[in-house]
Amino acid sequence: MRITGGVARGQQLNVPKNDLVRPTTDRVREAIFSILASLTSHWSRGLDLFAGSGALGIEALSRNTEWVDFVDQAPKCCAIIKQNLRKVGFTQNSHVYCCSVAKALTFLKEKYDIVFMDPPYSDPSINDMATQLAHSEIIDDESLIIISHASRLPLQESYNSLSLIKEKQYGDTCISIYQKSVPKRGG
Repeated sequence: MRITGGVARGQQLNVPKNDLVRPTTDRVREAIFSILASLTSHWSRGLDLFAGSGALGIEALSRNTEWVDFVDQAPKCCAIIKQNLRKVGFTQNSHVYCCSVAKALTFLKEKYDIVFMDPPYSDPSINDMATQLAHSEIIDDESLIIISHASRLPLQESYNSLSLIKEKQYGDTCISIYQKSVPKRGG
């Protein structure tokens, strides 16, 4: 697996060798960042949930995101994320939290411009995590939430204040992008 764009383009990343991690392919990551570029130019702070190897967050750092927090509950994955961050030179622009996503959402306080959520395809809690994220204080009206999931398991059109704004399918992978609904003002 390699970084597909930005200052670290072409750098190889290490991937945990176990069945719990399904790395996002280079092609899908390129598509995600192409979609993001068409939706916003403001993504200075990122959050990579279910980070695995850290590929999505590291890709964001490579493409000029100023800071990324990584969350994964597997100590082996956290070690690989830290190793990958050292390898590409982004340790000063990041933090790795080795805990569950549900726990991280209770203590993270910063607002994030982009949030990547790439849980295992078999994880039944994806809808609960999206709902918890919608209720959290870490997103605002401009935040984009990018959820990778199995195309055979579609997500909801909305999770409380989060509404689906774009969806793309790449083989068995589906990318769903959400943003907070902004209430319409009466005139």
